[in-house]
Amino acid sequence: MSKSKGSRLERELIKKFYDTGDFIPLRAAGSGSTPLPSPDLLVGGNGRVLAIECKGGKGSRYIDKEQISELKEFAEKFGAEAWVGARFNNTEWLFLKIEDLKQSKTGNNFVIDVKHSKEKGIRFEELVGLD
Repeated sequence: MSKSKGSRLERELIKKFYDTGDFIPLRAAGSGSTPLPSPDLLVGGNGRVLAIECKGGKGSRYIDKEQISELKEFAEKFGAEAWVGARFNNTEWLFLKIEDLKQSKTGNNFVIDVKHSKEKGIRFEELVGLD
């Protein structure tokens, strides 16, 4: 996925959170370019804090194990819930907990795809308590 498409998806998700009226989102610009653990989005509201790594595109997406480890570290230290948000072409946003991610065949990464996301993930409305 291109950097601009990733940024567009992150901005789309920011608007969804803000439009609930209950959450305030913050995008960590260049989250993948800092040596410190940093999620793509940090969202607070309704007594919750969410640290979200965003993925999207046409098909399967691979996520480096180190990136997930850093998401987990950030969330633990910040007191946030760690989530991976995924939106594939022509689908809605789905959110997975770290423990629900699927390892790649080599075991070096995690892989996220439409089928697994629909099986293990929850919809945006469920995540924010609108469902």
